[in-house]
Amino acid sequence: MNKKHGVAWEKCLLIIKDNIPTSSFKTWFEPIVPVKLENKVLTIQVPSAFFYEYLEEQFIDILRKTLRNVLGAEAKLEYNVVMGNNSDSAPFTVKYPTNNNSKIQNRPLSLPLRSDEKTSIKNPFIIPGIQKLHIEPQLKSDNTFENFIEGE
Repeated sequence: MNKKHGVAWEKCLLIIKDNIPTSSFKTWFEPIVPVKLENKVLTIQVPSAFFYEYLEEQFIDILRKTLRNVLGAEAKLEYNVVMGNNSDSAPFTVKYPTNNNSKIQNRPLSLPLRSDEKTSIKNPFIIPGIQKLHIEPQLKSDNTFENFIEGE
């Protein structure tokens, strides 16, 4: 399933645009330039290292899901970060692979095998065993704002 990088990235952008706010899309996804697509590894160019870090922190889940949807289960993302905005030297790029340190998995959840009337909780906000306590405030009732005297 070898697609051109521009077509693949445009398909990704269509999906991402439907799932995030328009302001975030314009700020973080419109400046991205697709560079190449080889062996299901899409390389995109981002304007700065901060841009790369922000994408990895805030949008990595949607990027992964979208790439897997468009390119397949083995899809990967690689970044080219443009470094150096000094007018004397030409800018250069640094390649960063995406952080694949966490796989998307469902968290384990323990549920009872069958629901009995005795053990089921009707209201999810009521925790069994917790009771409302009345605590004596230990304040003098004759000290009120009406009899408060302000000194000089």
